[in-house]
Amino acid sequence: MVSSGVAVAAVAALIVAGPAGAADAGKRIDLRVLVLTDGTPGVDAVSAQLEREGVPYDSIDTRLAGRPTVTPALLTAAADHGKYQGVVVPNENPLPAAEATALADYERGFGVRRLVAYTWAGPHAGQTTAWSGPLDGGSLTVTAAGKAAGFGYLAGAIPVDDRDPSVPESFATLGTAGAGFTPLVTGQAKGGGAGSVAGVYTVDGREQLVVTTALNRFLTHGLVLGHGLITWLTKGVNLGYWRNFFSLHVDDVLLPDDRWHTGGNCTVGADCPSDLTAPEIRMLPADVDTLVAWQQKNGLKLDVAYNAFGAKATDPLTTRLLARKADLRWLNHTWSHLHLGSVAAADITAEITKNVDWARTNGVTIDKQELVTGEHSGLRSLPELPADNPNLGPALQAAGITSIAADASREQFSRVIGPARTVPRHPMNIYYNTGKAAEAVDEYNWVYTSRANGGSGICETNPASTCITPLGANGFTSYIVPTEVRIAFDHVAAADPRPHYAHQSNITEDKVLYPVLDGLLTRYKAVYAANTGLVNPRMSAVGQLFARQDAWRKAVAARTVTGYRIGDTVTIVNTGAAAIDTPLTAPTGTRKVSLNLLGVGVPGDAYGEAYGGQRSAWQSLARNKPVAVKLPS
Repeated sequence: MVSSGVAVAAVAALIVAGPAGAADAGKRIDLRVLVLTDGTPGVDAVSAQLEREGVPYDSIDTRLAGRPTVTPALLTAAADHGKYQGVVVPNENPLPAAEATALADYERGFGVRRLVAYTWAGPHAGQTTAWSGPLDGGSLTVTAAGKAAGFGYLAGAIPVDDRDPSVPESFATLGTAGAGFTPLVTGQAKGGGAGSVAGVYTVDGREQLVVTTALNRFLTHGLVLGHGLITWLTKGVNLGYWRNFFSLHVDDVLLPDDRWHTGGNCTVGADCPSDLTAPEIRMLPADVDTLVAWQQKNGLKLDVAYNAFGAKATDPLTTRLLARKADLRWLNHTWSHLHLGSVAAADITAEITKNVDWARTNGVTIDKQELVTGEHSGLRSLPELPADNPNLGPALQAAGITSIAADASREQFSRVIGPARTVPRHPMNIYYNTGKAAEAVDEYNWVYTSRANGGSGICETNPASTCITPLGANGFTSYIVPTEVRIAFDHVAAADPRPHYAHQSNITEDKVLYPVLDGLLTRYKAVYAANTGLVNPRMSAVGQLFARQDAWRKAVAARTVTGYRIGDTVTIVNTGAAAIDTPLTAPTGTRKVSLNLLGVGVPGDAYGEAYGGQRSAWQSLARNKPVAVKLPS
């Protein structure tokens, strides 16, 4: 059967869509993609990108008996009405002959593009093989043609990770272009091979983007290239929305954090014997100035998640934070960091509102609808707490909370509890109990090395963990920082809006958080073009995005929102029971259309917001009131 898939994350690109060509002039083409899958990683990677961006697609598994047959009736609703704006196939020969002919005829007749998710650089793809082997540790480069054809959100050079030198991770055949082939992305192997890894082969009146490097939904360079593949496929016009997000919450501000004991392999005040002591970690006034200066230099805000129980009238840190209050983005972390697993609703409400009252009294601007509980307590947390505290929902209602932080390592997806939506946050492996790099290395070694190497052995028993060779004195710089940079970069490249979180202990003493943040921004700026800046939302905005995404997924699955293109006009119609926020991406130069007194559509203001070389936005779409935009000529 045909399955419908969608999810959301964000949208951007560059002008790849112009006026209708001869094949599709005057014809209606629905804004939906057809995916033929055989379960291989390449086509799964493309499907994952469609889901991230919220692009509607239908999927046919070619391995299944009784699947729909690819026929003109499946592809068209009428002679001048095509059901799909693009086709994704797993390889160069995905269908039996009759179905392959029907699909090729459709692509040719409607000017619809094909994306071949993985093949080899051979004559069938307009190339000859120049080199083959692992690309690990090499690099990719977007060509000028690639930037003009959908990859203009990239600066040009893309490193290929080598996460494990003992394992080949990124096999490719690098091609030399023949007649009809235009390279969009080229590869340079670490060993010296060079050639195309993605390019357009124009033959038989059809355009095919052929990918000759293996991708999966987790490889970093695949995440980076994913949006360009979709933009090329849809000619830059699709239902969906794409952004690269990065937000980070600094928890426990105004409170001290316990310290890791390097001799006892434990946290003082938590699990250390009583005879082991070490001073707590708490920010100094100068750390506030360092934070503000970092924000101003980089154009990003870190959210200051504060516990006002720690504020004192004669405390220098409190005084400095309030002096710089307008330079900071504040976030309610409860009054005293009380664990909310089993407390009464009134006590939970008090923890929330006392922190709000402190902010109001001291002129601190907050969003009163946001909340981070201490250790994400109150929410279910297996095995300790199998269900939410039943008092949490009523307390959130009483306090007016609509967004509550959750731990993404425990629950990845957003859900609703009472009046609020959870916003999962990615924990960083910059531990809350470390203010110094040496402490971070020592704890990292304890967690991630085997018992034989002096570690805890957790890595040996936890299937989600991997043991490493013990890090040396420079392990923080040589291993921990680049590892955390890569993990955070992957979240950004996957258009993941979930915030990250660290702690106030990490921005004092050795300031161990900043090298990770600086490394992330350096890598981001090297890979992405200036027109594709990081989006830095506060938590309530992420909660709103999750709500929009959930509603959009349901509408796409129910097919109550339809988008289609006829020539240079795109129309979207909502036949659902209520208005819905709908995402659309289109080229720069696209304009809104309004009806004049004669009922004729007239181009008006520019559509959407600029990002990555395109225009995109969420817009409210009322029931049975079509919205149209005019594409640039």
